[in-house]
Amino acid sequence: MFDIAPSELLLVAVVALLVIGPKDLPLALRTAGRWMGKVRRMSNHFRAGVETMIREAELAEIEKEWRERNARIMAEHPDAEALEAAVPPGADEPVMEPLDTADPPEAAAEAAIARPSSGADGGDGEPELPLSGAVKKRRA
Repeated sequence: MFDIAPSELLLVAVVALLVIGPKDLPLALRTAGRWMGKVRRMSNHFRAGVETMIREAELAEIEKEWRERNARIMAEHPDAEALEAAVPPGADEPVMEPLDTADPPEAAAEAAIARPSSGADGGDGEPELPLSGAVKKRRA
């Protein structure tokens, strides 16, 4: 980072040991570490602020470009607004029919129960489950 050679670092450590003294050197190193931490936090906060401003500027630029393209497309195809106004909202949704109230629900349920099976179940009158065919094959 700063391109400090090991010999230069050793020289700084010896000078600090002589100037500060062995008794106060740990306190001095702790204080220097706290200062470095504060500097790093402040630089990270500044960097995050700059990146946020850049993102906001890019977003504003993209939004401006989108509005220009939208205006150009709307100018090229003025009939699109008329088509959207002519189609009622929800026209593509399926319409639900009302239930037939002439037959009570109990009669429809009884008719469904009494309806004969299709015969694909093997003829025993019960519907075939997906695994029941495999069980029948093992038994045979």
